[in-house]
Amino acid sequence: MAAAFLGSVALRAVRGLRGLRGRTARSATGLRGLLGPRRGYARGPAESSPTFGFLLDVDGVLVRGHKVIPAALDAFSRLLNPQGQLRVPVVFVTNAGNILPHSKAQELSSLLRFKVDPDQVILSHSPMKLFSHFHRKRMLLSGQGPLVEIARSLGFQDVVTVDELRVAFPVLDMVDLERRPKTTPLQRNDFPAIEGVLLLGEPVRWETSLQLIMDVLLSNGSPGAAQARVPYPHLPVLASNMDLLWMAEAKMPRFGHGTFLLCLETIYRKVTGKELRYDGLMGKPSTLTYLYAEDLIRQQAEKRGWAAPVRNLYAVGDNPMSDIYGANLFQQHLQRRRRGQAQDPGTGGLWKQQSSGTQSCISILVCTGVYSPQDLGTTELGEEPLFHGHRDFSFSPGLMEASHVVSDIGEAVQLVFQQEGWAG
Repeated sequence: MAAAFLGSVALRAVRGLRGLRGRTARSATGLRGLLGPRRGYARGPAESSPTFGFLLDVDGVLVRGHKVIPAALDAFSRLLNPQGQLRVPVVFVTNAGNILPHSKAQELSSLLRFKVDPDQVILSHSPMKLFSHFHRKRMLLSGQGPLVEIARSLGFQDVVTVDELRVAFPVLDMVDLERRPKTTPLQRNDFPAIEGVLLLGEPVRWETSLQLIMDVLLSNGSPGAAQARVPYPHLPVLASNMDLLWMAEAKMPRFGHGTFLLCLETIYRKVTGKELRYDGLMGKPSTLTYLYAEDLIRQQAEKRGWAAPVRNLYAVGDNPMSDIYGANLFQQHLQRRRRGQAQDPGTGGLWKQQSSGTQSCISILVCTGVYSPQDLGTTELGEEPLFHGHRDFSFSPGLMEASHVVSDIGEAVQLVFQQEGWAG
């Protein structure tokens, strides 16, 4: 039911688009049967200088959970030359956040059967490297995986995990009866105040994370102390990955970090009567993430010695609410930039735009993940589509309309090559 609901909502957003259904070649010559990963890219002369590049989503486009989508192998048989090098610049733009870039690159290398380098991967939290004015603050970390290592790789030097905070103040976590302290612990007065909150991805124990994050915000960073009033504005909050839902092996979409953020925002508003505010929201569909990706595309082209500027970016995704919305939002940014009217992408002036020849960002929606066209008959004509995007991104149906709708990533690559006049 959830899959049908989400598919129908997405379909309403993209109704009227022309579906492109070309025959996808199924040969994956040069990929199957390899003994090991081939090199993704290297310095040296290229077969030609491409003037376009790809921004590829991962979940629902290339993989479903831990299984590669067969069309992805077909796509990379076209994207790689006989030496195993990419023929055009490619950056993987994923809203995953509970992992390090080099680990994600290794994972993709294994699944796609060619060498993916860490500087070809953008995770939802990657742009946090730009927020240097928070890097020396004592930050509370929420998420899972190698949290401390991730935070340090982004530049944060003084961090505390939710689990560490719970150990320091055991009486704060009271939902699970089995985890409640059996005796009343001594009050701690030596715990340094927390100065901000870093939300990297969905945590495991939501009730614990929600409670302790609220405690930190309501106590101005000193959860062991009583507060006479609720501080507002509250401590700085940085968050990455706004996806409400995402697609894995299950037939229906799974909760994403956007669902956790929605819970936190709702609780904060209900308790305080005020809105939770973010000092930075990263990951798709934020323009900052696409600017970051554009810069990696430029660097990749320079490493390969491609002299021609990359003019067209093709963003391929499965989620109209993040992938398509974000690509189209970036297209609007590029249009304003050409007119000299580009706005700061939410970094407070930290982003320094490099020289770029990018003229357009074309959105391509695939049907192998969150979006599915099969539920056309389940919606009523004229019914207002629901918006599954984040609260801080205004609802605009036009931004969720993909430039092209195709079956899978194989058809997407074939389409782009045809439009760019490249042999596939």
